[in-house]
Amino acid sequence: MTDILIIGGGIAGVSLAARLAPHASVTVLEAEATLAHHASSRSAALFEPRYGTPAVVELSLASAAYFHASGTLSPRGLLMVGGEGDRAAFDAETKSMGLDLISPSEAQALFPILRHEAAPLAAYAAHAWDIDTDRLIQTFAREARSHGARILTSTRALAIQHSAKGWAVQTNGGDFTAAQIVNASGAWVDQIATMAGVAPLGFTPYRRSMARIPAPGGRDTSLWPMVFGAGEAWYAKPDAGALIVSPAEEHLMEPHDAWADDMVLAEGLARYEAFVTEPVTRMLANWAGLRTFSPDRSMVIGAAPATPGFFWLAGQGGQGFQTAPAAAQLAADLILCHAPSQPDALIKALSPARFA
Repeated sequence: MTDILIIGGGIAGVSLAARLAPHASVTVLEAEATLAHHASSRSAALFEPRYGTPAVVELSLASAAYFHASGTLSPRGLLMVGGEGDRAAFDAETKSMGLDLISPSEAQALFPILRHEAAPLAAYAAHAWDIDTDRLIQTFAREARSHGARILTSTRALAIQHSAKGWAVQTNGGDFTAAQIVNASGAWVDQIATMAGVAPLGFTPYRRSMARIPAPGGRDTSLWPMVFGAGEAWYAKPDAGALIVSPAEEHLMEPHDAWADDMVLAEGLARYEAFVTEPVTRMLANWAGLRTFSPDRSMVIGAAPATPGFFWLAGQGGQGFQTAPAAAQLAADLILCHAPSQPDALIKALSPARFA
């Protein structure tokens, strides 16, 4: 018997375990052989606290102090570029993310392969950092284990039953009982809810693909910013001496272990190439992940209104890492009935009751 059973060992589940374990017995079930196998391991790994819905931005800003004290951030910066036809999207995104307008020449100085004649619109901010995602996951996992939490991999939920005594979960690795369940299962959250007899909320997983290409022209990319095409038509980010480029697509998918689509990658790389001087001649690797959204595209953190002991921590939509410190603390406060540090308006905006 455990007090709290967390289904899902991505950044959401592991960070929550770290916050709950000092106060309750906690078990984390991860279906894959390693933690953070799906969306968490395929993240662009950027902390840009002004990116996302208003509720996500609020959680990200609330996470900033933890990140800056944790040693998991390194400077990156964010550059937005666009053509004249992108002005509406460029203006909206520049305003929402607090970017400063710069000249095409200044943009080219930051991103030397930029074709400045293709990018009359440019804006930049330094308030974006790379996240050492593996270190963050392992830090939370160590914290959880140090307080007695069990984190089990290769353990997939097969059946879930609810009774007056709590929850019984059958897995391929044995049976578990718990007073409370946390559904932190990423793209599978609606499936887990259905298995538990809880009404699904209508989460939608979308595929996003990534290509890793050699450093353009053999240049040193280490100090380049992350670069977004306006309207999120593509983005590029330095990665261990190379460059990762994404088509930034949103293709509706069933929950599965996603892989990149060759045509989508080709189309996205073509959009990227329209802005740079160096053509893409080969890929070093490619992959894809699923970004899962609720119906209003904001996260869901809270107890299922009609089912005692069932808690949602879901719909991170690609912002799971940058919100994890504050999201985990809020979820832990609600589960443990502690006074939350976040305002009531944010709690209400994230509650599953908004879909009732």
